[in-house]
Amino acid sequence: MDAGGSSFFTLPDLMLNNPDQKKRLIVIGGGAAGFFCAVNAARLDPQLQVIILEKSSKLLSKVKVSGGGRCNVTHACFDIAEMMKKYPRGANFVKKTFHEFFTTDTINWFKERQVELKTEADGRIFPVTNSSQTIIDCLMREANKYKVEIMMNTEVKSVRRAKRETSDLRPGTPGAGGLNSDAGSQKPEAPADQQGGKFILEIVSTANQASDISHQTSDFVCIASGGYPKSSMFDWLQQTGHIVEAPVPSLFTFNMPGNTITQLMGISVENAKVKIAGTRLETNGPLLITHWGLSGPAILKLSAWGARELAATGYAFTAIVNWLPAYNEHTIRKEFEGFRLNLAAQKMINKNPFGLPLRLWEYFLQQCTIAEDTRWAGLPSVLQNKLIKMLCAHECPVKGKTTFKEEFVTAGGIRLNEVNAHTMMSKLMPNLFFAGEILDVDGVTGGFNFQHAWTSGWIAAKSIAAAGGE
Repeated sequence: MDAGGSSFFTLPDLMLNNPDQKKRLIVIGGGAAGFFCAVNAARLDPQLQVIILEKSSKLLSKVKVSGGGRCNVTHACFDIAEMMKKYPRGANFVKKTFHEFFTTDTINWFKERQVELKTEADGRIFPVTNSSQTIIDCLMREANKYKVEIMMNTEVKSVRRAKRETSDLRPGTPGAGGLNSDAGSQKPEAPADQQGGKFILEIVSTANQASDISHQTSDFVCIASGGYPKSSMFDWLQQTGHIVEAPVPSLFTFNMPGNTITQLMGISVENAKVKIAGTRLETNGPLLITHWGLSGPAILKLSAWGARELAATGYAFTAIVNWLPAYNEHTIRKEFEGFRLNLAAQKMINKNPFGLPLRLWEYFLQQCTIAEDTRWAGLPSVLQNKLIKMLCAHECPVKGKTTFKEEFVTAGGIRLNEVNAHTMMSKLMPNLFFAGEILDVDGVTGGFNFQHAWTSGWIAAKSIAAAGGE
């Protein structure tokens, strides 16, 4: 990826590239949250050396593929109380952070950099260019403008603090609050050797299997490495003392292997109600039939809200679909009585009174063994009952899930009561910050996860810039 004029360095170069001994911020992760933290910190504190370490060979990979390659930047919701309802985990946390940087701030931030955004009918916000490259180019320009240094193929193996005596930590040091404080004014609870001094990072090149581990120092660290699918992948953070909520997938589609409905792949309905049998999980929204099962916003929202509950089932459960959410099994019977009278002589296959896609309507009739020449007046009661159940309570056995590698979202991450929501600083280790999906925050589909990334990245940047100038 072209970085414009941003600086790229090898490991030895990075060790030597601070001749003025400026204070240094290392951002771990070259995604949305990491970039937003880096470019804003560099802008707010020109005396700060800012370095992004990215494990892979790609920068801003989720930005690139999200929204079908258009980048769903945020959502047109301008009420914090409503916005927080879109986060199955971390709602109370984002309620605090959104007071610092909200959707309106995101829109203005990009507008100030000549990126115009548009709002679609469902509230999702995209660049008017309909291309995620517009957002990527904007962030890369900022990185170039403020001399953010970028290292690709660089993995951080551990983060720890150089030992420092407790007496060296002055009263009122930023981030010294206890676990139950966001004010940062209480005495620190971290061990003495974690309370001050520079960070020491063990880093290694992922492009060279024979690469030796190098050590790098930094005054500030922001961990924005995204979510991980396995708990073991958080092990490198153990030395920070933070507890990690076990990760499980969020935002996934439902697999229905062998189910004949998959023959209708590509068919969608504008609004359906989907619930999980035996639970209180239920949601409405557009529903898409795929070659492997069910997808679309309704399914993705349901998977987010049920992330842990569905994981506990081993992803074997029954989804109950109401294809006509304006009705239930009782109210629709009255409609059928009217159809028998008003559409009596018409063949059912030719007269779909509910506006469902034709192929879907035909599928329902076939599944209920209703013959093609059946007329509304001649519909047997037993088959009518079958059809009503199919329309309003269609049982879909699910066995497995499908996630998308580039857009993978997890529930889980750094425990939120260990992070100051007003600064994004660790309550255990001063000058260690977190941003984005590494935290135990995740939203439903629609731009909500990106808003958390921008918000947390910006708050961390502002806090670091303020501390750097002290």
